[in-house]
Amino acid sequence: MLERRQYKIGKYDIVAQPAQGSMHMLRYTVMLNGKRLGALLSVPTESDCRFLEAPPKVPPLKIFSVTFRPGRPRKDAPRNNGAEGGESGPVIPWTIKGQQRY
Repeated sequence: MLERRQYKIGKYDIVAQPAQGSMHMLRYTVMLNGKRLGALLSVPTESDCRFLEAPPKVPPLKIFSVTFRPGRPRKDAPRNNGAEGGESGPVIPWTIKGQQRY
């Protein structure tokens, strides 16, 4: 059985102890001035510790149904005045022009 180890990375204290339910994995608890910042199952680097101390700002989520409206042109898009000649559907280069599609 593994025992508990404690060491420092920069200004952060790392406490490595056996993970719950595992014989060989360690849980690394990151502490700063006696305050627990978080825990990892892989050996943390100083960069990981800094990320736990001050995570980056995350922008608020945007609702997909409001931001994505298929088929609706933008307000500043130029108007299309039937430049395609009334033909509907996708243009397929190997078809014969004027052929009926079923």
